[in-house]
Amino acid sequence: MIGLPAAVRVYLYTAPCDMRRGFDGLKALAEHGVGVDPLGGDLFVFCGRRGDRVKILYWDRDGWALWSKRLESGTYAFPFAGQGRKQISAGELGALLEGLDLGNAKRRKRYVPPLQRNA
Repeated sequence: MIGLPAAVRVYLYTAPCDMRRGFDGLKALAEHGVGVDPLGGDLFVFCGRRGDRVKILYWDRDGWALWSKRLESGTYAFPFAGQGRKQISAGELGALLEGLDLGNAKRRKRYVPPLQRNA
């Protein structure tokens, strides 16, 4: 599993993506499809139509980094919902990559500081 700081923002591109896309094509999807500045250090997660491949694009101080994985069997439980984005936590990304279905998972109540409630 990838070790990520809890404060990192993770955006899922919620439409199936052509996994032949490289740095520039995924950067364009991050800018226009997700609607977030890709130079902000956020992670952008893309999944193929078959659900067996995932790519993660991020800006790493002086250049683009692209992480990809293809499953030999099985699929990711990727929450496709048409065009757009969905923001998840670093822990949820780890669970998604481990094969857990985020749609069926229930989040237990946790304390949220007053400053984060309004954000």
